[in-house]
Amino acid sequence: MEYDYHEIMKLNNQLCFPLYAAARNVTSLYTPLLKPLGLTYTQYITLLVLWEKDGVSVSEIGSKLMLDNGTLSPMLKKMEQSGYIERNRSKDDDRVVIITLTQKGIDLQEQAKDIPEKVGSCIDLPIEKAGELYDLLYELLENQKGQSKR
Repeated sequence: MEYDYHEIMKLNNQLCFPLYAAARNVTSLYTPLLKPLGLTYTQYITLLVLWEKDGVSVSEIGSKLMLDNGTLSPMLKKMEQSGYIERNRSKDDDRVVIITLTQKGIDLQEQAKDIPEKVGSCIDLPIEKAGELYDLLYELLENQKGQSKR
């Protein structure tokens, strides 16, 4: 039996494409909600990390968000210039940069508190299917982490 690479190379046969397109679509739902706050989506998810636990290292943020320092550093610099965070060297190890929220960054949580519900209401999936999708995506991410260590 001959391998049909034409069939496998069709866009609709790629798992990566619906993941990519869905991620872009969902992320775009945040734009009109974040724009009045002066935030990008990446800044918003960084704030989510800090609102959960303030005073974490850049590498901890990168690990949670699965972003590298090259992406994080310029974004954190902009967030500092906007007055949302402070970047300080760790007292224990000056190679480590600790990110802490300013009062302005803390206050921003109140302004952003309705965003998850508003975005969730735009996603037309029954709660059970949304839960299944959530579980599958995290399973995929965990499997990818294991493979990247090989």
